[in-house]
Amino acid sequence: MGTRDGLNWPRVQALAARERADYVARHPASQALAAQAAQHLLFGVPMHWMNDWSTPFALTVNEASGAHFTDADGLQYADFCLGDTGAMFGHAPVPVAAAIARQATRGYTAMLPSNDAAPVAIELARRFGLPYWQFALSASDANRFLLRWLRAATGRSKLLVFNGCYHGTVDDVFVDLVDGVPTQRASLLGQAHDLTAHTVVVEFNDLDALDAALGAGDIACVLAEPVMTNVGMVLPQPGYWRAAQQIIARHGTLLVIDETHTISSGPGGYAQAHGMRPDAVVIGKPLAGGLPCAAYGMTEELARRVEHAKRSAPDGHSGIGTTLSANMFAMAAMRANLEQVMTQDAYTQMFALAQQLADGLRAGIARRGLPWCVTQVGARTEFQFGLVPPQNGSAAKMLMDEELEQAIHLYLLNRGVLITPFHNMLLVCPATSEADLQRLLQAFDDCLAALV
Repeated sequence: MGTRDGLNWPRVQALAARERADYVARHPASQALAAQAAQHLLFGVPMHWMNDWSTPFALTVNEASGAHFTDADGLQYADFCLGDTGAMFGHAPVPVAAAIARQATRGYTAMLPSNDAAPVAIELARRFGLPYWQFALSASDANRFLLRWLRAATGRSKLLVFNGCYHGTVDDVFVDLVDGVPTQRASLLGQAHDLTAHTVVVEFNDLDALDAALGAGDIACVLAEPVMTNVGMVLPQPGYWRAAQQIIARHGTLLVIDETHTISSGPGGYAQAHGMRPDAVVIGKPLAGGLPCAAYGMTEELARRVEHAKRSAPDGHSGIGTTLSANMFAMAAMRANLEQVMTQDAYTQMFALAQQLADGLRAGIARRGLPWCVTQVGARTEFQFGLVPPQNGSAAKMLMDEELEQAIHLYLLNRGVLITPFHNMLLVCPATSEADLQRLLQAFDDCLAALV
């Protein structure tokens, strides 16, 4: 089956053209700001990937609070993207805003521990079940730093990732399986080294492939999301992680779980919620309420190996960590966010909302007779253009259709609803209301009616 089964494709194309024209007509202020930005910003946006949304020109945000934001033209939106997890608990959470205001006159960075450092580490240890922690400015950096530590601690140079994985902008992971052959991703610009010499890639949910790849005994760690998220959601098959952890341990390899997106699963992430026991965990994006911040934690045994590697190395700059890592401002925000925002009560509320959302999406899809599926991981929901959820990255890629996605996303945006670009992911936050859900589900149903 194809991604466009059940659709009237000429109607899809005509709808997309109408929605682009409508967007232009409704956003003169954003268009003017985009023209100004084009004079001095590369590609006309602060980050080049901001051009990858479905809009003819960038939508400029004026202010954001809770589950809503207002654009430069004064139009308000129900936000189900939430900064692609960066604002998973809502924009400008009140406790975080108060902590930022308090810290604003007390210093931002000093290259020294602040009063918040120890309480934050204690709370992270409690939530994630790992006793030792370090900090970074993004999950990408946290993954980079952790890979360096693990290579030093194990004396092994290789890592294993899953085809279609997402670990931010870590160069090492930009290797895909193309017709079964590990191939450096062509979109990775400016990389002069052959990544396939030190990166092994297999399909998710394939225990035999994992066992075979680890057999050489030269892989330092498996770096994985417990649920694949950026290629469309790919759930682990029943029993997969239990068996995979046994295989990984048998080969003397370490397991790193990247919870940057799957923190949607609960206060301690997917691994804690599902009884996994990784050697290390990375968490980023929503940790400080949207301020640049990330953390990585590890077991006591691994921490001792890392400390030994550092103390055995020559003196000098290790290349791990940056000047602004663990700055006072971010630590104050993180403490407030962990203690007062990322609570079990907040997750309970978000899970109920996400279940309503998933059920509503399924009902709308069934009403129109489309062969699509819906997957939910805690507060995170996604619809995909296939009858059953994919079991690996290759299958997930086959269910992606950029032209169809952009038509749907722009239709929703023009009706005051934002979902995540690049795929069909939706998040709810504690401030998401029943009215927001109904606004989304009605717009989604109307969109499907226009497409079939």
